[in-house]
Amino acid sequence: MTPTRRIVLTGALAVSAIGAAGCARPAPASAAYPTVGRIVRDDPALDRLIAPGAVIEKLAEGFTWSEGPVWIEDGGYLLFSDVPENRIHRWSEADGASIFMAPAGYDGPDPSAFREPGSNGLIVGPAGTILMADHGNRAIARVDLATKAKTLLATRYQGKTFNSPNDLVRTTGGAIIFTDPPYGLKDMDQSPLKEQPHNGVYRLDPDGAVTLLIDDLNFPNGVALSPDQRTLYVAQSDPARAVIMAYDLDPAGRVSNGRVLRDFTALVGDDHPGLPDGLAIDAEGHLFASGPGGIHVLTPDGRSLGRIDTGTAAANCKFGEDGRTLFITSGGFLARLRTSTRGA
Repeated sequence: MTPTRRIVLTGALAVSAIGAAGCARPAPASAAYPTVGRIVRDDPALDRLIAPGAVIEKLAEGFTWSEGPVWIEDGGYLLFSDVPENRIHRWSEADGASIFMAPAGYDGPDPSAFREPGSNGLIVGPAGTILMADHGNRAIARVDLATKAKTLLATRYQGKTFNSPNDLVRTTGGAIIFTDPPYGLKDMDQSPLKEQPHNGVYRLDPDGAVTLLIDDLNFPNGVALSPDQRTLYVAQSDPARAVIMAYDLDPAGRVSNGRVLRDFTALVGDDHPGLPDGLAIDAEGHLFASGPGGIHVLTPDGRSLGRIDTGTAAANCKFGEDGRTLFITSGGFLARLRTSTRGA
């Protein structure tokens, strides 16, 4: 999350509603949810993925910066991070929103060295667990859903502590590919805590080995894999070069042939809040990519089909429920959109 994006959000988030206990305000399970935003259609092909008349529902609000949604099929609920507030929230149709885990990231006595001490990206892990990009502990972690016990899986590369792992994806072979920008640290690249000379993209193998895959992006953020696992996508949240990158990924987990899949730089500005951030992929390989103005729907070769405009900067999105619901973490609120496609 960049300073530019945070500034865009400041005015809107100042009026976010948080209860005295710090819990987000849920919508009653029986209530009709309010709708927000609009669907912008650049190509008639979008109609096959998002039906005309589909609406964006606001499910819960009162967050500072919502991120990292993950659907937990065994239990039928969504988990997502509020990174600055150091919490993971839980949402279900029956129960609305509640705090699932706090603190979610840093749990030490003095958080002053961090600008965002909480968890960020969350994905499903081995049975009964989630995997977490842990800003505050500067680690990739595994959390047991039943006990909430956390295990740090990786904290260093070549003896130096990571910056603040941000997002992650798991390969079919069990490796975790993750991004490591400096967003969690106060003063970011200028933080005295920063040890890595780059803001990298890494692979964590099941045996614990960490390999640097990409070291030439200023602010790597969201990360995703194509359905065939042959293409790695990385979003860069740099307002001066706001791009989605694509890389060939070989069976050994090495990347090559880095190229710009989509350049959003010309859209960056107050009229289109947000920057490239979280990514979701459908079964046909379409990308649902956070960017200026909402969630952009792209073909596998980067052509724009349209945009899900929530009215504010959208950080991330993931498919859940029966696989056809897109959950969107959009600044101060959680939203969802029913689609006609299915998550990969």
